[in-house]
Amino acid sequence: MSSEMPSETLSNPACDPVALLQQMRLHFTQRDLASRLQVDPKTIARWEKRQTDCPIYVEAALRDILHASDKKQADKCSFTFIDLFAGIGGIRRGFESVGGRCVFTSEWNLWAQKTYIANYGNDHPLIGDIVPFDANEIPDHDVLLGGFPCQPFSIAGVSKKNALGRPHGFECTTQGTLFFDVARIIAAKQPKAFLLENVKNLVSHDGGNTFRVIKATLEKELGYTVQTRVIDGQSFVPQHRERILIIGFKEQTGFTFDNFRAPAIGPKLGSILHPEDGSEEQEMPYTTGNLAKVNPKYVLTEKLWEYLQGYAEKHRAAGNGFGFGMVTPESVTRTLSARYYKDGSEILVSRGKRKSPRRLTPRECARLMGYPDTFLIPVSDTQAYKQFGNSVVVPVMAEVARIMEPHIRALKEADEHGSFQMPLVAAKGA
Repeated sequence: MSSEMPSETLSNPACDPVALLQQMRLHFTQRDLASRLQVDPKTIARWEKRQTDCPIYVEAALRDILHASDKKQADKCSFTFIDLFAGIGGIRRGFESVGGRCVFTSEWNLWAQKTYIANYGNDHPLIGDIVPFDANEIPDHDVLLGGFPCQPFSIAGVSKKNALGRPHGFECTTQGTLFFDVARIIAAKQPKAFLLENVKNLVSHDGGNTFRVIKATLEKELGYTVQTRVIDGQSFVPQHRERILIIGFKEQTGFTFDNFRAPAIGPKLGSILHPEDGSEEQEMPYTTGNLAKVNPKYVLTEKLWEYLQGYAEKHRAAGNGFGFGMVTPESVTRTLSARYYKDGSEILVSRGKRKSPRRLTPRECARLMGYPDTFLIPVSDTQAYKQFGNSVVVPVMAEVARIMEPHIRALKEADEHGSFQMPLVAAKGA
């Protein structure tokens, strides 16, 4: 991580009218805002792209619109959730799409915090390290969301004897892991449901013992009904990205992953690449000129390209599969990793036989993870590559949220009315 730290001013984009405008464009169209501000939609576009100066007075008007919208959103909120190990909010986006409202966020990386705040604002507590934080200080919530990092489990760890108030518990089994912090928050706050996300290899880590401990903790120690499934994001985005999803409900609700619906045919890489033909507006520093051509800085130097070809040939000769991954508009890519900033070799976009390939731009990486083009990228390329490489596939999260929401709502209604009615999950698009 860079030693340079975001400034206090940068951590609050709302102090800049254009940054506030860009944040609001996540929820309003240019036409909506133009109507409310009584200007032409093209004026909004020019302000947003900083082609013309955005008047200072616009900030106050935007704040009024934002506050009114926040109140409306809170009034129609279907359920509340907390966002742990939040990254840049990919899981959050999915659950907001079905009426959820975030009431607490934890993310230790300051650069990820910067991107998170730029896109979601800071209207609720956002803390760094969750480990020392008192679970009782976390607001009550209906759903816990967490893409927790998987660290090696210390099975022989020393039990603290008092985990969950029991003389023998899961704490000794998961000592030193961030999963324990998820478990202690669930134990303290008793949410109606949770969604945990991790790499596919969690299932096979340590001969399967890690996963067995996690399931035993959630089911036997905490008393939740748990279902898991490995889902590949390539049905939604042109990227092979398998992740395990762990969903738990406090009560039996009839939830099943069988209701998960994915497109039968996924998109190809061309759908997220810059077209470079003028049909897309220029977005500096990723594209330049009237045709919005990809900035030459993303093209590999001849020296690096020669090195990567030699590296791949060396491993081919040895019978290994290591090497760069060349893609075309008709491809589905390998998994984008947080190390993409190193040399981009896992996903290199072909520019023709006699030309060095190029890296994806950060905007293309955002699209590869399912983020809309309104998603703000307020950090350097290095940090952006790390953030998108660590993110979730947003439309996968939206579909998971869709099939969980009726069950969350049914549990909330049972609390309010004292009776539970088994929910029906409508077919997607119904």
